Amino acid sequence: MQIEAEKVHIYFHKDGKIKIVGKIEKTELEWKKILDPGVYRIAREKGTELAFTGKYHDFHGDGIYRCACCGTDLFDSKTKFDSGTGWPSFWEPIAAENVKTKMDRSLLTKRVEVLCARCNAHLGHVFDDGPLPTGKRYCMNSKSLEFVER
Repeated sequence: MQIEAEKVHIYFHKDGKIKIVGKIEKTELEWKKILDPGVYRIAREKGTELAFTGKYHDFHGDGIYRCACCGTDLFDSKTKFDSGTGWPSFWEPIAAENVKTKMDRSLLTKRVEVLCARCNAHLGHVFDDGPLPTGKRYCMNSKSLEFVER
């Protein structure tokens, strides 16, 4: 008997629509087999890149940033800004449905972790010190993202 995956609402930029799709659930061994070790460390083990080392921190292409684990659309380059922190930063996700947040109490502080809503990949953290119109700074790890030109 096959167990049906939990369903989630995900926005697809290409179609401009929200669709109901299955969550992507894999064992850690399955993720290890398909992901680059650096991507696995960041996205599946909740690692963090060193500031100013990620491929997208000073990248200015026009397109969509997707989850490096499952390909879910996460951020539009039109919402990217230079936060000066050394990580790619965005003032909002491409759609609220595509990301989820949870409290992160690691490192002896309270932060809000950002995860891919479809596969639970660790993306980074969101802070309340971003620019208008949202005042948010989605501070992401480059290794958790994959850029696709518009």
